[in-house]
Amino acid sequence: MNEIGLTVITRGRNHHQMTNINWKGIDLNLLVAFQALLKNRSVSLAATDLHISQSAMSHSLSRLRKLLADPLFTRTGHAMEPTERALSIAPDVERVLSLIQNNILQPEAFCAHSYTGTCRIGITDYAEFVFAPLIFDALTEQAPHVKVSFTNVNRHNFGDVFEKERLDLVIGCLPDINDQFDTQTLYQESHVCLFDSDATGLTPPISIEEFCGIPHALVSADGKWQTQLDNELQTLGQQRTVQVISRNFLTIGQLLKGRNLICIVPERMSLIPFISQGLTSTKPAINVSDFTISMVWKKNSSNNDKLLWLLSLVTTAVQK
Repeated sequence: MNEIGLTVITRGRNHHQMTNINWKGIDLNLLVAFQALLKNRSVSLAATDLHISQSAMSHSLSRLRKLLADPLFTRTGHAMEPTERALSIAPDVERVLSLIQNNILQPEAFCAHSYTGTCRIGITDYAEFVFAPLIFDALTEQAPHVKVSFTNVNRHNFGDVFEKERLDLVIGCLPDINDQFDTQTLYQESHVCLFDSDATGLTPPISIEEFCGIPHALVSADGKWQTQLDNELQTLGQQRTVQVISRNFLTIGQLLKGRNLICIVPERMSLIPFISQGLTSTKPAINVSDFTISMVWKKNSSNNDKLLWLLSLVTTAVQK
């Protein structure tokens, strides 16, 4: 970017102060460097992010410190932690850069067919397992030259991963969404029981006594052996035995085959042939709450045309 005059942080300054600003010393690249440093908390990582040398980034930090009369970032262990001054101006810097990008610089119209960039999608284990192939096919059908990056996230870390990996959107069961994001429900997922009829001797439909009388396999993302279902069983005077837990849905299909085990799984997972082959599916003997698969993206995203296309495409692919 060329050096341009830019009002950086001018709140509370009068006209006389404005006219005394050394506009030649203010460079838009300094604000970009500040944002990269705030994001990465490292001079070397910020330099890599902006595709410049570490010495160039260090020089930009020195200029920023002189311009704003503040250290801005101080080393704490291996990280460069922002000062109070840096944190206070961060929202203004983001607004200035967003204003320039979206209101002043006019990006070229987005064209899916000729797009050669990367679509970065954060996705939870289950959503990736079920939908990644469908989303990839839908993307490459409309944008044959696109690159697709699926990044694993969970309900706890998706906000941090969104920033670090510069994601376009996130897909999954994400109940706690803060006001930095917009969200759209894609669908409600229900549950079924899967088991090997020959190994268990069960045939649908199964009673609650049969449900509780056979060892259970449990997909447990947090490693816990009990869920809300166990509390509901207790109110009915029933109890199940969870004999094995796994944090990965891919394990369950092979684990159930030929073994005296039953497992509650999301319905769409049970429809995937290499999971369900040789297994029997039936409704649970007790009501199991549905869960919501949502799509989440950052408010005020920079490339709205690309994002709108991506949101529409993912919605269609998932809701088929």
